[in-house]
Amino acid sequence: MNLIALGINHNSAGVEVRERVAFAPEQVSEALEDACEHAGLDEVVILSTCNRTELYAMVPEAVHAAEKSAQLVDWIANYHHLSREELRRAAYHYEAADAVRHMVKVASGLDSMVLGEPQIFGQLKSAYAVAAEAGTIGADLGRLFQKVFALAKRVRTDTAIGENPVSVAYAAVDLAGHIFSDLSKCDALLVGAGETIELVARHLIEAGVRRIVIANRTLGRARELAQKFGAEAVLLAEIPEYLPFADIVITSTASQLPILGKGAVEQAIKVRKHRPMLMVDIAVPRDIESQVAELADVYLYTVDDLRDIVEQNLRSRQTEARKADQLIDEGVAQYLEELRSLAAVDSVRQYREMAEAIRELEMQRALRALARGDDPQQIVAQLARSITKKLIHAPTAGLKRASAEGRQDLLAGARRLLGLEGAAPSAPGSTSEQSDDAGGAANPAPRAPTRADRTLQ
Repeated sequence: MNLIALGINHNSAGVEVRERVAFAPEQVSEALEDACEHAGLDEVVILSTCNRTELYAMVPEAVHAAEKSAQLVDWIANYHHLSREELRRAAYHYEAADAVRHMVKVASGLDSMVLGEPQIFGQLKSAYAVAAEAGTIGADLGRLFQKVFALAKRVRTDTAIGENPVSVAYAAVDLAGHIFSDLSKCDALLVGAGETIELVARHLIEAGVRRIVIANRTLGRARELAQKFGAEAVLLAEIPEYLPFADIVITSTASQLPILGKGAVEQAIKVRKHRPMLMVDIAVPRDIESQVAELADVYLYTVDDLRDIVEQNLRSRQTEARKADQLIDEGVAQYLEELRSLAAVDSVRQYREMAEAIRELEMQRALRALARGDDPQQIVAQLARSITKKLIHAPTAGLKRASAEGRQDLLAGARRLLGLEGAAPSAPGSTSEQSDDAGGAANPAPRAPTRADRTLQ
């Protein structure tokens, strides 16, 4: 079986294409069955997030991977009623070792819009679980995904790829964690209700902050956002009332004038009896007057301060990403070696079964001869000759074909497999060669060793 990975992500297509290709969670099980039916697949997994939609599928070795990928693009276009040409321009595909490597990079966050982000690992595990429930995970994909998960965990454990924040929202919350030893005892006041403040609120909740108040120019939007996080919504005009109780203040509005001045913050500090306050101004133009930084017990950071932190952390992650790439290359090579070993185990098992069948056949023939009263010494000698001739017939025929075709590489490989590297080759026409050939013709081996024939060819 051969692995293919087909996808569209933030690097290959804009959001207007990605959102039309995405599979809603309730669609995935049906889509998996539909893909198997219309694309002729037995094993397939669909991963669909806001930044990527990818399909991982096993196809027979005889099937050309690029053709199957094109067929899957057509299936996606039909399923979502989209233009085939548009999807073909946006889609990418990998196969075999490159596909395995890509999957591990996805699971590790190395292929994410935010380098090293951890959410994709859980999303990939969920995609695997849905496919397992739908019955589209077989032995091959099952073995592969366990290896992918193990390698991704190793990347996260052995590198610092996800340790330093690389988004402004997360960097703001990370600062709070450095200033306050226990965020579960802290209250936060968020000013604004846009996407950045929503991300800040999510990170604060994950960090365990005690209470969040969201202040906005329109109360309706503040309430809408507050409901998502169990926060309290207030108007901008109410900020002076809540400011003295805020350990953390993070602002991100579109206001052209400052919302918080030095006087208001100074009054809040007095009420707080000089307990420290972290203020992070992510807005441009600034929401907090620069003079606020002059106040004691106030730690004021601007968006430029955070960008410096983010850029430094991003450089650190890129360094770790190079380490991760090396780990992934090693892990993928080991996985492919394991697969080759499994193929060898299968060949050894079949060859052993063939040898056992020959042994059983010849032993029964010898027992019948003994029952007739034939000479035991001659029976034993004939038994040994018959088993030997039948076991060496298929390898001998394969070696002769390789020699006739000038395949010195196969001949050298066969000598290694047969343990003949230290032995000098017999001259053509030797007695042993003639005897083997004659024996093979007189006692043809069963057709069971066809796998051995193919191995030697």
